[in-house]
Amino acid sequence: MQTQEIWKNFRSELLGFINSKVHDIQLSEDILQDVFIKIHLNLHQLKSDEKLTSWLYQITRNSITDYFRKAKSTIEVPDLPEEQNTETDIRNFEKCVLRFVNELPEKYREAIVTTELGNLSQKEFAEKIGISYSGAKSRVQRAKEELRELFVSCCAKEIPGSDGKLEFKDPEDCSC
Repeated sequence: MQTQEIWKNFRSELLGFINSKVHDIQLSEDILQDVFIKIHLNLHQLKSDEKLTSWLYQITRNSITDYFRKAKSTIEVPDLPEEQNTETDIRNFEKCVLRFVNELPEKYREAIVTTELGNLSQKEFAEKIGISYSGAKSRVQRAKEELRELFVSCCAKEIPGSDGKLEFKDPEDCSC
């Protein structure tokens, strides 16, 4: 597949994904340009067209991470007041979730990335990969269950007798 075809087929989807993370359309377009430069320069490394979507999203996630890493190093972030520690702790767990997404089997990773992190509905996802709508819903649900299990085993524990409520470990103690 050529870069132009990838642009035509994935531009909107990747732009939506990027914008859902950075919440600035102009910045999203800049990051998208960087993504496509990396795609163009590294397309020869893609060994199978079947892995195209996950490869594109990996490049895109890495580019978003690079942006935030670069922004973090150039902007001094003030200490947050004590009341906001929970939100800060949750942000500290984001790296774990992305790691866990990458650990999912390919079909579950594609389902969760495309529907939950991307901008396709489960119905559109089903049509895209040629399975039934109920099959797509089941696949996304199983992906979420596996993600939850990975997350709980590493970063949280269920509170006994609470119908599945979680108690988070200290982000410093999380092994991700």
